[in-house]
Amino acid sequence: MLLARSRDNTAPEERIKALFDWLGPDGIPSCVQIVPGDLNCSGFGLSSTDYHKLASRVDEIIHCASDTSFSERKRAQIEKANVANLHHLLDFAAKSRCCFFHFISTAYAAGKRRGICPEALVDTRSFFNVYEETKHRAEMTAAKRCGREGIRLNIYRPSIVYGNSRTGKTLRFNAMYYPVKILVFLKNLYHQKHREHTRESDEQMGISFSADGTAHMPIRIEAAPSGGINLIPVDFFTAAFSAIMETALDGGVFHITNDTIKSVSDIIHYTQKYFHITGIQAVQTQNFPPGPQSRLEILFSRYTEVYRQYMQDERIFDNTSAAAILNPKGISCPDFDYRIFSRCMQYAEAVNWGNPS
Repeated sequence: MLLARSRDNTAPEERIKALFDWLGPDGIPSCVQIVPGDLNCSGFGLSSTDYHKLASRVDEIIHCASDTSFSERKRAQIEKANVANLHHLLDFAAKSRCCFFHFISTAYAAGKRRGICPEALVDTRSFFNVYEETKHRAEMTAAKRCGREGIRLNIYRPSIVYGNSRTGKTLRFNAMYYPVKILVFLKNLYHQKHREHTRESDEQMGISFSADGTAHMPIRIEAAPSGGINLIPVDFFTAAFSAIMETALDGGVFHITNDTIKSVSDIIHYTQKYFHITGIQAVQTQNFPPGPQSRLEILFSRYTEVYRQYMQDERIFDNTSAAAILNPKGISCPDFDYRIFSRCMQYAEAVNWGNPS
């Protein structure tokens, strides 16, 4: 059974059908039953009869609904989605036959740390954004309530998820995609101005173009000397999740992460090579110039400020428990190399970064 709500005047059944149609030609499997309901509401907005009927049929729950926004101005909305709504689902779990609760969290619930982050519930008080904070609070809430009710709990902590490593397909273009998208946007914007002979704008921003259309965009991006970005493809995540769910029957915390951290310099290299850009460079924090930035750097920084910390991340996620399950099954995370980056960018361009034409 799949609990889903209506959105933007689209019925739950239509939303789920569109998702399965996007995933492939087979449509919704016959075993999937869609239950119209809303986590925003106590009792999911169902009648008492339907609520208890549903509870009588549930043995396990997978909770993957969340608000992934980072913005502090959206705090109330994020807290509602990630913490308050979880209480509604845990209330339901306690009244149902549920014996196992599967909670999809994030590795970044570790909060402000450097070095090793264990696969464990660790009380943390300092975070880089409200998303990290609320996912940490949600983990603690789930652990406390499931412990009290005698419900086994698995917590799955993926790092930064991008599209399918084999096809490049994705539904969302945030996280890894967003800074790249901004660079491409700025290149295209000023290339258009260049063609319109408004070169004063180019010069003010420090952008220049060669005869073949390659853009020189002098942008320095601050990066930690030993840090990087932990990226996993969605196909690895789903395979890992399924394997852990089927194997870890006593409950636990599992980091679904990449053993190979990708440096900011590598991402910059891929971006410049694919989109024909030069001039972008990663600068270690201790060497980053203290003086004022250029207008182009200021513009890029304003667009990407919420991701700044993840370009300087020095958190290392221990994945011993997850690896003990995944390695014997031959499930491993691919390195985010240029071939995979190219597939992801080809798809992004093909669908105009998710924006309607």
